Amino acid sequence: MPTARKQQVCLQATPYYHCISRCVRRAYLCGVDKASNISYEHRRGWIEQRLLFLAQVFCIDVCAYAVMSNHSHLVLHINRKEALQLTDRQVVLRWHQVCKGTEITRQFENNGQVEGYQESTLKSCIDIYRKRLFDVSWFMRLLNEPIARMANAEDDCTGRFWEGRFTSQALLDEAALLACMAYVDLNPIRAGQSKTPESSKYTSIQQRISAAIRGKQPQKLMTFDSSSKEQLNCCLPFSVQDYIELVDLTGRSIRDKDSGYIDSHLPNILSRLNISSQNWLNLTTRFETHFKGAVGQCSSLSHFCELQDRIRRPNLLSSLKLFGK
Repeated sequence: MPTARKQQVCLQATPYYHCISRCVRRAYLCGVDKASNISYEHRRGWIEQRLLFLAQVFCIDVCAYAVMSNHSHLVLHINRKEALQLTDRQVVLRWHQVCKGTEITRQFENNGQVEGYQESTLKSCIDIYRKRLFDVSWFMRLLNEPIARMANAEDDCTGRFWEGRFTSQALLDEAALLACMAYVDLNPIRAGQSKTPESSKYTSIQQRISAAIRGKQPQKLMTFDSSSKEQLNCCLPFSVQDYIELVDLTGRSIRDKDSGYIDSHLPNILSRLNISSQNWLNLTTRFETHFKGAVGQCSSLSHFCELQDRIRRPNLLSSLKLFGK
């Protein structure tokens, strides 16, 4: 029986989550149809465009993503603090970019006020919209539903495009976050669709490398800043250079079947997180195989279970084996 979403998302434990959406029966509805040989690759562009648009509307940052031929991977950061700091008008303006709202909220957007007897109804709507702006389920719903409608209209058919439920994993610490981001960014390379990170279409790593060449960071993705004092709350706690180098070296090692691991050329990040090179390759090539729920070091899993009132710690053996503690 699937775990309830409220038990998978615990903002007290972590704001970072890995979300996966799969096409029905894992069919290549965003790739090349093997039966008809018709290409639907352009739909991957639809998903990428919609994803980056929603990241500007919601108080949810995109850390990493990879849009594949029959599924998509997202690493998201829930910024609850930002949502709570928005003014009522900002909340309404943002929500109306993705949904129509109500007659009262539209009146508030146009006039900046409503009749006195409507104020309590308006406040209730704004409270609901504010919570939705940092709700992963609403983010994924407003990402996947329009894509399904567009694809069905293109195919002149009805029915499901995505599986009914997306998968989410809590990323409880820096080690889990870094491993999952690299796992997501290297998806096209592991699938044999790309040869290098910079040529991996519809991925965050391609955007980051393209921006890094210009000495910048992508505006629509969560930024890196290894000097951040708040680290896990405001930006990714690594340097751009370290991360790109790490992804490149890992991808090269995955394709090099003779050596199978990286030794002396690893960035300092891995030594700081106490992850061996062999375990790193296991994490970044078989992340979903090793972990089916919350991911992190043992201490992080213990804290997560305490917050969730759980007795059993998920993925404990995998955490001990791959994260080392």
